[in-house]
Amino acid sequence: MTAGQPRTHVLTGAGSGIGAELAARLQARGDQLWLLARSEERAVELAGQFAGARTLVADLADPGGLESALEAGLAAGRLPERVDSLVHAAGVVDLAPVTSFDRQAWQQQLDVNLTAPALLTRALLPALRAAGGTVVFVNSGAGLSASPTWSGYAASKFGLRALADALRGEERPQGVRVTTVYPGRTATPMQQKVHAQEGKEYDASDWIEVGTVAATILHVLDLPRDATIPDVQVSPGP
Repeated sequence: MTAGQPRTHVLTGAGSGIGAELAARLQARGDQLWLLARSEERAVELAGQFAGARTLVADLADPGGLESALEAGLAAGRLPERVDSLVHAAGVVDLAPVTSFDRQAWQQQLDVNLTAPALLTRALLPALRAAGGTVVFVNSGAGLSASPTWSGYAASKFGLRALADALRGEERPQGVRVTTVYPGRTATPMQQKVHAQEGKEYDASDWIEVGTVAATILHVLDLPRDATIPDVQVSPGP
């Protein structure tokens, strides 16, 4: 990449939370955004929210549909030929004890949080290799330790960690860097939902700000080529 040239970033989860904050910061510095949208209506909303961004319509909760959309996009040349970063920031959570979890909710967590990142990464690897790009998996503290009622979400995030670790070793010779970011509880709409499921009062000021996590990801993306950050944890302050 030529110095000063805008970079190309593909993001999931740009509609809210950490993904939206990161997309805004990348756009503000003049970089090109490609955003995943689950529907045509959502694509229009994202295009309005991030002027100049390109969108790809594909539902992360539908692995077969996602795979077909990616294959069609590649065949038609509708995906970027060079990708400087692929950031997996989308995620879903549904808390329940093992004795009473809902099978569909369990499967959706696996599809969105694990299978979709794997399929999207596989499809964009040639473009990432061409740019010497970086893959960032926004994981969770639940990807390191599973608490009661978190089995489905934690299983998907433990799997995401395994995906990142394997990919890192496979792609190092190709010049692609892979980082997993493990944010602790962050003030996002997802965190608000978690509190509701836990039956707790939600106060955003108790938790990490989305800008803090976005700044961490930007640091990873801007790291000089002589180094890599395989894993980084972001925890709430004292």
